[in-house]
Amino acid sequence: MEAADFKAVLDAVRHLIREDVVPREDEIEETDTIPEDIRRKAAAMGLFGYTIPEEYGGLGANLYEDVQLAFEFGYTTPAFRSMFGTNNGIAGKVLVNAGTEEQRKHWLPRLAEGAVASFALTEAEAGSDPSGLTTRAVREGDSYVISGAKRFITNAPLADLFVVFARTGEEKSGTKGISVFLVEAGLPGVTVGPKDHKMGQAGAWTAEVFFDEVRVPAAALVGGAEGVGFGTAMKSLVRGRVHIAALCVGMAERILQESVAYAAGNRQGGRPIGEFQLVQAMLAEIQTGVLAGRAMVLEAARAYDSGADRRVAPSAAKLFCSEMVSKAADHAVQIHGGMGYMRGTVVERCYRDARLFRIYEGTSEIQKLIIGKALLKDTK
Repeated sequence: MEAADFKAVLDAVRHLIREDVVPREDEIEETDTIPEDIRRKAAAMGLFGYTIPEEYGGLGANLYEDVQLAFEFGYTTPAFRSMFGTNNGIAGKVLVNAGTEEQRKHWLPRLAEGAVASFALTEAEAGSDPSGLTTRAVREGDSYVISGAKRFITNAPLADLFVVFARTGEEKSGTKGISVFLVEAGLPGVTVGPKDHKMGQAGAWTAEVFFDEVRVPAAALVGGAEGVGFGTAMKSLVRGRVHIAALCVGMAERILQESVAYAAGNRQGGRPIGEFQLVQAMLAEIQTGVLAGRAMVLEAARAYDSGADRRVAPSAAKLFCSEMVSKAADHAVQIHGGMGYMRGTVVERCYRDARLFRIYEGTSEIQKLIIGKALLKDTK
């Protein structure tokens, strides 16, 4: 994307978030829904396909541009970004990276215009470690029959397309026997469960999805090859980790602004609480985390785009930033005192919303294993 074009997109996104989304955060929290007018504005701006290549109707943003947008998305409720996040990230990138040309031409323009894709990998016994995946796809002539269940699937109640990971090999084949399929939401045998009732991130819907002998054509096999699903998933997740890290930085920036304003305006003993050194210390820790996280994310994005590092830096950024924003939210609640524990306070909502960042798209513990193994591998 040309620099001037990207700046225009970035400015428009910032304006939309500050003027349209932030004032309605309480409404989103209470109704557990993104208002339809906000959804329409986001679609009109191209946000449902901003990382999809221009040749397929998207804006073609690279990861360095993506994270700058994610800094802005993170400033408001995570539900706003979640509305189109899977299109641009883990689900859409499966098509971009591994789809056949026919698959890309059929689906990517639809996603760019506002259709929703969901990434269906997680199961009850297969989360951070997909080797335990039990959903199966059996070849029958010119079709595959898919049976199984998925859990915690983002945007499942809204999805037009499920990017489904299923085992085509024997169980003993582990991750090597996993393939990925494009399954339309309306096919017979596809059932979406009720919305999950979560701790936070209201308006970002997740649900279980059940596949009961769902028949899809052989052409629905992504890339036309069996057994490459695990590698395809990991490529999408690695990129997504840098994006999630950027969201955490954006949320921490909002937390900092809310905390500084409260410390400057709230008084105890006739003095603004911001004059107390221990409050200043907590503000300083939040600010330091924001600056460190922003620098780490931008460097990780540069390294990813250049191909210099698509393993350690994404995991390190996701690990640091997801832990950092949780600490920032905890400090913010403490700074706000009793008000920080009250529903309707921004930092209280952020405290709940931030907790998920340390779990999805690879837990903090998984990121540590990835980083540690990669460092030791380099010594062999």
